[in-house]
Formats: sequence, C-alpha cells, structure tokens
Amino acid sequence: MEVKEIFENVYKLDSRLATLNLVPGERVYGEELVKVNEKEYRMWNPYRSKLAAAILNGLKEMYIKKGSHVLYLGAANGTTCSHVSDIIGNDGILFCIEISERSMRDLIKVCEKRSNMLPILGDARNVDAYAHEVGKVDIIYEDVSSRDQAEILLANGIALKKGGFAYVAIKSQSISSAKKPSEVYEEFINEVSNEFKLIEKIKLEPFHKKHLFAVFEKV
Repeated sequence: MEVKEIFENVYKLDSRLATLNLVPGERVYGEELVKVNEKEYRMWNPYRSKLAAAILNGLKEMYIKKGSHVLYLGAANGTTCSHVSDIIGNDGILFCIEISERSMRDLIKVCEKRSNMLPILGDARNVDAYAHEVGKVDIIYEDVSSRDQAEILLANGIALKKGGFAYVAIKSQSISSAKKPSEVYEEFINEVSNEFKLIEKIKLEPFHKKHLFAVFEKV
C-alpha cells in the first residue's frame, strides 16, 4: 500500500484519505484502522466529513497544522473533530463548541481519550460565554446548520488572530431553501467580506449536496 503525506498528518493510502491516529487502537465512528510500517492510520470518510470532502475535491492549502489552536463551531459528536485532533497533535488545542446536550455526551467520550480536545457546551452565537476560555486561536472551523451562519462567523471573529483562517461549510439549504445555492454562497461571502477575505472555495458534491466549502483569511 502506497502512503503519501499530502498535508501535515494528512495522508493518502493509495487513493483513500486518512490521518495518523493520535490514539492508536481507538476508533471514533467505526472507521477502519490501517497499519503500515508500524504506524496506524484512521481512514477518513468524506461522506461523514466536509473537511475530508474538501480535501478530496482539491483543497489547495491546509492551514490546520501541528500545534494549531482551533475553535470548532458545531462539533456534533466529534467525527471531523477527531481527525483535526490527529492533525494538530498533542501540541495543539481544539476547542469544541456544541449546543446539543445529546451530541455533547458522545463528544465528551471522544475528548476523554484525546487530551488536545476540550468540549464546551454552548451556543456559537453567544461567544462571550466561552471567549475567555478560548482566547485567540489560529483557526475557526464552522459547520453549523443555521440561517445565520454568516453572523456566527463574524461574531466569533473576536477569537481569531489577525491573519488567522476560517474554514466554513456553507449550507445553502439551512440558510435559505428558497434561493439558488449559488445566490446563498455569494451573499454569505459578501456579508463577511469586510472582515474575512475569501482564499478558496470548493463544491462538495458528490459527498455533500448543496454545500460550499470556503476558506477565509481574517483581515
């Protein structure tokens, strides 16, 4: 099996995407574990992760790196979070914001085995409730199902370092099912443009329909 590192701690095993497992032997969502040359990799399912889909669809730059401090909005039960945890390693910190108590129960189980993940039960609209704990981060990752996705990104901008980056899974159907997805994407980008410069954008089909993955730099 050919192993190729395409970003820090992100690999292709033949044509399949994977991360180097930070907690060998442990699965998070039933993913396959593969050992090659005494290293263990976790296969990364693009149908379960917008970030994985974006990478496979041609993401050019990965600003999430070893040692990064990341604020993750909409952590859910920790699927993508766990792969971000693999990428940033033990020198990084991943603040996981999740509003659902049910999802938080699953997320906490993941965080208990990964010391770089900190679960925070809270509303991503209410930044003041966790800003003191988070401080300033290198990356914001937003994956929330809400009409006010743009407002949520702008509000959380206070926690992002100048020159930091934001990864956003723009969900057209959550924002407005009455408009064309292309219109929703354009409006989102325009709404945040005073504070966030668009770096790249990637459609996520066939893995996720009517989604646009956008990467921004804080200006």
